Amino acid sequence: MSAKRIWGAALLCLLVACTGRPPKSILSDEALLDTVERQTIKYFTDFADSATGLARERDKDRNGNIVTIGGSGFGAMAIIAGASRGYFPESEGIERLGRIVTSLERLERFHGAWAHWYDADSGEPFSFSKFDDGGDLVETAFMVQGLLAARQWLASRDEALSARCDALWKEVEWDWYTRGTDSLYWHWSKNHGWKMNHRIKGFDETLITYILAASSPTHPISRECYEASYKTSSYYHNGREYYGISLPLGMDYGGPLFFCHYSWLGLDPRGLKDAGGVDYFERNKAHTLIHRAYAIDNPKGHKGLGKDLWGFTSSDDPDVGYSSHHPGTDAENGTVSPTAALSSIVYTPQESMQVMRRLWDMEGMWGPYGFYDACNPSRTPPVVDHYLAIDQGPVAVMIENYRSGLLWELFMSCPEIAAGLAKLGFYYY
Repeated sequence: MSAKRIWGAALLCLLVACTGRPPKSILSDEALLDTVERQTIKYFTDFADSATGLARERDKDRNGNIVTIGGSGFGAMAIIAGASRGYFPESEGIERLGRIVTSLERLERFHGAWAHWYDADSGEPFSFSKFDDGGDLVETAFMVQGLLAARQWLASRDEALSARCDALWKEVEWDWYTRGTDSLYWHWSKNHGWKMNHRIKGFDETLITYILAASSPTHPISRECYEASYKTSSYYHNGREYYGISLPLGMDYGGPLFFCHYSWLGLDPRGLKDAGGVDYFERNKAHTLIHRAYAIDNPKGHKGLGKDLWGFTSSDDPDVGYSSHHPGTDAENGTVSPTAALSSIVYTPQESMQVMRRLWDMEGMWGPYGFYDACNPSRTPPVVDHYLAIDQGPVAVMIENYRSGLLWELFMSCPEIAAGLAKLGFYYY
C-alpha cells in the first residue's frame, strides 16, 4: 500500500475514533456501508445486556432492563457478521453467542417457545400486553432463524456450542401450537391459555414461522396447515398495481417494509418461488419500490419526502410513540424509519444508498449505534433519537447480506430448511 493510502486510512480511523462519523466527502459507498454496518452492530455488542448477552428491547426503556427474543435472534446474526468482518475477534463473537445460548437454555419456555420479552434482571417473562405473558411463536421463529445461522457458523469453530443451538431449535413444539387444528397460533400463556386466539396468517413478517415449523425434524406441521391458515388471510393475495408496479402478495402498498426483512434475514429470497409462481425477490423489490414511489408522489404533502428520503415501517414516532407508518393508513404522518430503506438494500441497492447518504447528511441522525430510529422533517425536532433492537438488527444483517450473502449462505446451508421449503411447495429456479 502506498504512503498516501496508508495516511488516508489512518486519517479515516482517527476521525471515526474521535467523532464516530467521518466526513461524507471522503467516504465511498463501500466505506459508508462498512461504517454503518460496524456502528449498528455495536447495539448488539456494546449495548447488549451484560449478564445475559441478549439484546435490550430499546435504549430508552421505561419498563426497565427488558430484553427481546426476536431482536436477540437478529442480534445473533449481527454478531456473526461483525466477527466475520473483523470488527472484533472471532473468539469474542463465539463468547457472545455462548452467553446468548446459555441464557436461552435458562429462561422459562412454553412448550419450547420463548416469551416476547424478559426482564433481564429477574429472568422472568415480561408481559408484552395484558394476556401476552407466555410463549410467542413468531418471536421464537426470529430467534431460531438466528440460532440456525449460528449453528452453521459455529460448526467448525465450537462444535459443542453448535450442538446446543441445535438442541434449542429441536425443542420448539411447533405442532403443539396448532391446538390440533389446521393453523398455527401465535401465543400461549400458562396464566391465560389461548385467550389471545391469534391465528398466524399472512402475507406479513410471519412467513418464517411456517417455514421453520414445516422444517422441524422433531415437531413439524403439515403443508395443509400452511395452506389453510397462512395463505387464506384477507391480505395474502393482492395482484393490483401501485404507481405502475405490480404487487402479487400483501396488503395495499405492501404494508410496512419490515415484511420484506424479518423473515428474510436468513431465508434467501433470490430465485425463490412458490407453487403459485410468485417470485419472492421480485415481490419484495416491488414492495420497496412502491414505498419509494409513494414518497416521491407524497400525496399528503409532507416535508422532505422524495427519492432520497423514503421507507415506511413500524418504528418510534415523534408524536405517538411506537407506530406503524405504512402508506394507505392514517398512521402515515411523514415519519421515515432508516431501517425501512436501508434493510431493503438487497432489493434496491442504488435507491437505498441514496437514502443512506441523505440520512448521513441530516443533522443529528447519527448516534452511538448508527442511525437513530426515525425522522420526520415536518416535526421539531425532526429526529426521533431512540434505538430499537428489531430495527437495528435488519440494518446490520441485510447490509452484510448485500455485501457478502453471509447470513443467507449460513441459514440456507441447513438441510432441514431445504426440506421444509420443498414440503411447502417452494423452490429455487
